[in-house]
Amino acid sequence: MDGYKNIEHHKREIIMKPEEIIRKIEEELYSVQINPELVNFGVVETIGDEIVEASGLTNAGYYEEVKFDDGSIGFILNIDEDLVSIVLLKNFGNVVRGMKIKSTGKILNIAVSSKLIGRVINALGEPIDGRELKHENPSHYPVEKIAPGIIERSSVNTPLKTGIKAIDAMTPIGRGQRELIIGDRGTGKTAIAIDAILNQKEYDTGSKRVICIYCSIGQKQSNLASIVGKLKDEGALDYSVIVAATASDTASMQYIAPLAACAIGEYFMDNGEDVLIVYDDLTKHAWSYRQISLLIKRPAGREAYPGDIFYLHSRLLERAAKMSDKKGGGSLTALPIIETQGNDLSAYIPTNVISITDGQIYLESDLFNSGIRPAINVGLSVSRVGGNAQTKSMKQLAGPVRLELSQFRELQTFVQFGSDLDEDTLRRLKRGKRIVEILKQPQYKPCNELSEILSIFAVTTGIFDDIEIDKISLIEQQMIEYIKNTYTETVKKLSNNSKIDDALKAELKKEMEEFKKINSYGTKFTTA
Repeated sequence: MDGYKNIEHHKREIIMKPEEIIRKIEEELYSVQINPELVNFGVVETIGDEIVEASGLTNAGYYEEVKFDDGSIGFILNIDEDLVSIVLLKNFGNVVRGMKIKSTGKILNIAVSSKLIGRVINALGEPIDGRELKHENPSHYPVEKIAPGIIERSSVNTPLKTGIKAIDAMTPIGRGQRELIIGDRGTGKTAIAIDAILNQKEYDTGSKRVICIYCSIGQKQSNLASIVGKLKDEGALDYSVIVAATASDTASMQYIAPLAACAIGEYFMDNGEDVLIVYDDLTKHAWSYRQISLLIKRPAGREAYPGDIFYLHSRLLERAAKMSDKKGGGSLTALPIIETQGNDLSAYIPTNVISITDGQIYLESDLFNSGIRPAINVGLSVSRVGGNAQTKSMKQLAGPVRLELSQFRELQTFVQFGSDLDEDTLRRLKRGKRIVEILKQPQYKPCNELSEILSIFAVTTGIFDDIEIDKISLIEQQMIEYIKNTYTETVKKLSNNSKIDDALKAELKKEMEEFKKINSYGTKFTTA
């Protein structure tokens, strides 16, 4: 009986009053650390070909970055009433139906800093050159950004020298310009862009350096490795960034690559730097966007491209600009490349990009196959910035070159139908052949502006008229070296970028004639 009484007594001790229970619960609740956070979740409904359709994500926005439970990364490219379409960028292969997706609330962006210079990265900013990449206080630039307004810009008036005589003389490029390089496959489009990058190593002491960005879109890995190797050998990788989305990468990576490259360029431009960016090439970029658009069921238009393909490329290329001094004075120069089929400039993508850019350099396969390299068609190539992107001396000398070359092309066609030619026609044909020969240039051998001026002056003033065609190239190099080494005062006058007066013209012509006599061209000449 006594044992029973003890048990009842313990039961009464265990039972707590309601007030005590409430107080105990409140103490437990208030001791828990809660950080309230609004999270926008969604659920995978379907997945296929790197495209995910998801429900939920009610507050998601266009180009917003999203993360999957398995660590995969994508961005939203289409928003419907009930579903959003997500393009996968980094896929770990574990995305399945029902998996949760979390929106980040940020536009897809890339981490940028000066540490990118000299590196080869993919479209997400991750290194693919086998070395670790550590940013110090990186900035995060969105891959899609509104282009600078007209008030923030200044006029394009500073030359960006490519080192290619035919371009610097007849289709000059200015810092902040968009100049299209267009032509069939295998006509030397990439070669021109790489030469322009190599030439930035020899920038003038009075000018800022130019940081170069080469964006490879859908190219073979072997081609990319060759380009990276050449830039490294020439010391050009020290001021360059390579952004690569090769043919083996997904369409989504090829689509985002030029946008990421442009964001990197904008970072340097905003810091007051001059930037040259090459998109190689936007034809494959258009293909990748068409593939993605068809997968997310956007209606197809001409040549199966979506209707906003023009808007896509215009948004990208409008971001090239020359900023005003108030905005730092930086510039972003774009050299987009477009591949044509059978010299057809009237196809959809070529006409689109031609209308967006400030001019085009048209490379013709017939000229290339006939040994004229770079194979620039003078009649169809144009720079809408023109002489504003040339020094005074180059602008003065380059005018007659385009005129005489155009007349030569026209006379060449005419001569096929007649045999009797007057003396003036023969003279024009002779001069035209020598201009064509002077404008020929081997790959990876860009010229400085002084050499370009001396060559153009010699051919337009008739110095080379009596020299055999096959000897012009060698004599040209010898003459340039002779003038540079012998007449330093003349070189100084030509290097100040001012207009060449009549006295300097006469002096220069006299020195070139003197070189011809000393070297006894046609029989023997020194080795340069």
